[in-house]
Amino acid sequence: MLEITILASGSAGNAALVRAGETRILLDAGLSARRLEERLARCGTMLSRLDAIVLTHEHGDHTQAVRSLWSRCDVPIYANRMTAAALEAGPMAGCRLWRFFGAGQAFAIGGITLEAFSVPHDAADPVGFLVRSGDATFGLLTDLGHAPPGVIDRVREADALLIEANYDDDLLQRDTRRPWSVKQRISSRHGHLSNAAAAEVLATLCDGPLSRVFLGHLSRDCNTADLALTAAREPFKRTGRPEASVICAGQDEPTPTLRLGSPARREVVEEVGPVGQQQDHQPHAQGDFFAFLQAGQP
Repeated sequence: MLEITILASGSAGNAALVRAGETRILLDAGLSARRLEERLARCGTMLSRLDAIVLTHEHGDHTQAVRSLWSRCDVPIYANRMTAAALEAGPMAGCRLWRFFGAGQAFAIGGITLEAFSVPHDAADPVGFLVRSGDATFGLLTDLGHAPPGVIDRVREADALLIEANYDDDLLQRDTRRPWSVKQRISSRHGHLSNAAAAEVLATLCDGPLSRVFLGHLSRDCNTADLALTAAREPFKRTGRPEASVICAGQDEPTPTLRLGSPARREVVEEVGPVGQQQDHQPHAQGDFFAFLQAGQP
């Protein structure tokens, strides 16, 4: 059985807590150390209680806490060698907490098995993950400019998925705060997924076991929860999947905790953020999730 809480997701920081039995791992640690410890405490755990921190890539919005904490904590840090080298070239020179994995490799941490796979993003060697425990499977697919067929195949077995929906195409093009070069980087094949691109990925997965979707990394300026949710829900509506739910993970509050696997598959077990208060200052996503559970609508 897996319990998943998205502690934060967005350009200002990303982290997800995954628990199985007595095993607790953190997927990315892009918050400040103080904020990360606060979010973990709200989930009933502490940084020192973690069995591992596992990194997708070296960018600061995924590694901020480990950059500041590695010298005063002994939690193992899992990364591939190129990600570790990028961090050791800067603030983590001399770190002795590394545990290395390779893309395409499966590795176990306590009661949790992770399978890493390469994704196209402008980092040293970025990866996504398929996370397993018992009969429960969770996919993490964020920070990628496009989703090649091989990447989609790696998460095809997932019961639940965190996938980024970074921007709306029209809002990005109309944005006056970003120069053209930044817009080109965001929308490139090594940038981020748009709402439309995320929906295309979901369209290829919605005939499988996938029934819970977290939309992540929403831009504060170039996206809204309503636009992202509308796009992501459409594939499930087209294929008649009333049991599927889609919510937005945001920057300011953790999501509700999701439990996957026997004996109670796909069950929300605790609410760690206010019902109806959308993270990232967009006021619908968590309320929509609980409305789905009550009304049985996608």
